[in-house]
Amino acid sequence: MKKFMDQDFLLKSPMAVKLYHEYAKEMPIYDYHCHLKPEEIWEDKRYNNITEIWLYGDHYKWRAMRLNGIPEKYITGDASDYDKFMAWARTVEKCIGNPLYHWTHLELQRYFDIHEVLNEKTAPAIWEKCNAIIAQEDFSARQFLKKFNVYGVGTTDDPVDTLEYHDKIREEGILETKVLPTYRPDKAINIDQDGFVSYLDTLGNVVGYKLDTVEKIYQALAERMDYFGERGCAFSDHGLLDVPFIPGSIEESNTVLAKALKGEVLTQEEVNLYKTGVLLFVGEEYAKRNWAMQLHIGALRNNSKKMFDKLGPDTGYDSVVDVNIASNLSALLNALEEKDALPKTILYTVNPSHHYVLATMLGNFSTDSVKGKMQFGSGWWFCDQKDGMIRQMTDLGNLGMLANFIGMLTDSRSFLSYPRHEYFRRILCNLIGEWAEDGEVPYDHEFLGGIVQDICFTNAQNYFKVD
Repeated sequence: MKKFMDQDFLLKSPMAVKLYHEYAKEMPIYDYHCHLKPEEIWEDKRYNNITEIWLYGDHYKWRAMRLNGIPEKYITGDASDYDKFMAWARTVEKCIGNPLYHWTHLELQRYFDIHEVLNEKTAPAIWEKCNAIIAQEDFSARQFLKKFNVYGVGTTDDPVDTLEYHDKIREEGILETKVLPTYRPDKAINIDQDGFVSYLDTLGNVVGYKLDTVEKIYQALAERMDYFGERGCAFSDHGLLDVPFIPGSIEESNTVLAKALKGEVLTQEEVNLYKTGVLLFVGEEYAKRNWAMQLHIGALRNNSKKMFDKLGPDTGYDSVVDVNIASNLSALLNALEEKDALPKTILYTVNPSHHYVLATMLGNFSTDSVKGKMQFGSGWWFCDQKDGMIRQMTDLGNLGMLANFIGMLTDSRSFLSYPRHEYFRRILCNLIGEWAEDGEVPYDHEFLGGIVQDICFTNAQNYFKVD
């Protein structure tokens, strides 16, 4: 019987142990997609207690607590932080099989040196131990980045953002971690969403002219790309329910935009025609700048209107969509390639039934002598658990080239999420170690260790090429 989450947790063979401890464990972290707030890095944010850092804004935990019948008062309501922590303790002990169980205990171990199991009985003592450590001077945002050897983070930023905290961090010149903005223009693309017209007013105020034509929207988006590029941006990001592709002329897009500006109802074809035009335009612009384009596909968001009206977005009411994406994704990438304007592209899905679509799509558009230009992104959101990661890497290995994979990211709002990279690395090493033990790959730790280190860090460093 193995000890609960010991130093060889998830490592089931001698090769897996060697690959993790000698090759993967000490590699830097490149968290190239997350939702950390740059102002919290600049201010070196500190915390009052474990609830603030663990439960404020963590919709993964909120979702689990609701599944456990915890009243909303103890999730997003006005209960005390201690009572919320106790409610989480009553929940996490029921979370076996859910990655939250492993993540929670990894965070207790790595940040607090607490190796006890968290449950309702142990929670009061763990509350006291955690809060005593949180009160220490070195328990702060910047110290977390240093402790976990974080080479770089890619924050998620709207084109209207000033990026003032990125500027302050860069100008200060002290922080070793690269804090890089990510260009996410979803609000300018989602013409079918409430707030689109008011968003154009906001973007127009930033660039200094009215955005009443598609040409002006494109001009504004390109100007903001220039602004982001001056501040180290090397990647964009898009959240897509599905992949739109209805090509049309500028005139047709302007007709759709005019209807939207008047508040008229658009057909789905009109929506997709406008979105296609914007995606093709920004894709070309990314290629000019050698930026990576990230497409996060398949999240069905804000399913509960009742709770959306009460709490807003990103509060735990999202799920997986089951639309067909292959033909439109191929057409979108092909249209960019035909113009010699296909940027480096990372494709993610929350629906594992799309794995073969994405993994086989890579080989269709890898024609520019750029190693790993097209990437099948790591297990994302509902898929960033053990089985999801194994399936993503196995499918990539079966259908593509696992050795060129750029690896894990947290996609998290929490500074306590860096053990997720450890979780991924352990799973990676166990997978490759199993292949070696079974004679499917050479039993050569130097050869396999080099591949592991590439996936853990080096591939991403070479892919994004940030000075």
